[in-house]
Amino acid sequence: MVRFSVLEPWQDPRGGEIERIRLDNGLLALEVLSLGGIIRSLWVPDREGNRGNVVLGTDSAADYLTQTAHLGAVAGRYSNRIANSRISWQDRSFQLDDNFHGHCLHGGQQGFNRKLWNIGTLPDGLRLTLVSPDGDMGFPGNCQVQLDYRLVGNNLYVEFVAASDAPTPISLTQHSYFNLDGSGDIRHQQIQLLADKVLVPDALGIPHGTMAVANSVFDLQQSATLGERLQHPELAATHGYDHCYLIDNPNADLRQVATVKSPQSGRQLTLHTNQPGVQFYTANFLEGTPGRRGSTLQNYQGWCLEPQMLPDAPNQPQLPCQPWLLPGETYHHISRYEFGSC
Repeated sequence: MVRFSVLEPWQDPRGGEIERIRLDNGLLALEVLSLGGIIRSLWVPDREGNRGNVVLGTDSAADYLTQTAHLGAVAGRYSNRIANSRISWQDRSFQLDDNFHGHCLHGGQQGFNRKLWNIGTLPDGLRLTLVSPDGDMGFPGNCQVQLDYRLVGNNLYVEFVAASDAPTPISLTQHSYFNLDGSGDIRHQQIQLLADKVLVPDALGIPHGTMAVANSVFDLQQSATLGERLQHPELAATHGYDHCYLIDNPNADLRQVATVKSPQSGRQLTLHTNQPGVQFYTANFLEGTPGRRGSTLQNYQGWCLEPQMLPDAPNQPQLPCQPWLLPGETYHHISRYEFGSC
């Protein structure tokens, strides 16, 4: 049984209020904001059964609106990069919002992370909805989005459904920064990522090919301690991991793709998803972002596993995914975050 608590709303500096709702199923607990669909807190038991928050966040609407790290938010209409902020469908070209060195990142300056979502309850969670109008950040089509957060035992389910009245590229993801023990950095945490190929990014993260991970720092198919990898010369350009791994899942089944463990707290997170890619990011540029209780977040204080379509796929049809959503079709993304002990 999930218990719901309506918390005191925040004032939105832009006007109006931001809703805050807490869910608790006795094992996991979750706080969600109507701003950006943000997961502000996620409480998970450690090996002793003591619950602690495992996601980074901040304490005010103003801080969430100021920061550019997408803390805990939904990234969309298209997560990750679109090169030159431009897409084309048949004989039509669309200029998108340019918010990242000439490229469109996470849907633009006023992406889904800054929208106010409508919130309703489900028996085991919350349902958030959003209408993104035609031309929103340059994207074509009126797009209707539904997001469910559900707590089921030791699992957090994140499920997106979307439809559009015109062809549009769509890739939605949950952009939480995890730290399984709340420590100052994540170097002692261990990751296994079940992918044998990774996209090769340029200096700004636009992919220009794929490579096999074997015999490289990108091979995480066997569990690896992050601190032993982050200073590797192959990661110098990105100052750590900020790479999209290709998931071999042609039938879009819900399958296990990654496991992260903390020897310190004994917490373990296993990610299952139906998405064709997972961006692994080690918070290489987080320094200076406002955190909780007046603190300032530091680089490598969290990590992100972002299930998604592939970056710049609307412009690179050779990439193994279908990023364009057509009228009459339904976009469906489901991910399961399974928590346990190690």
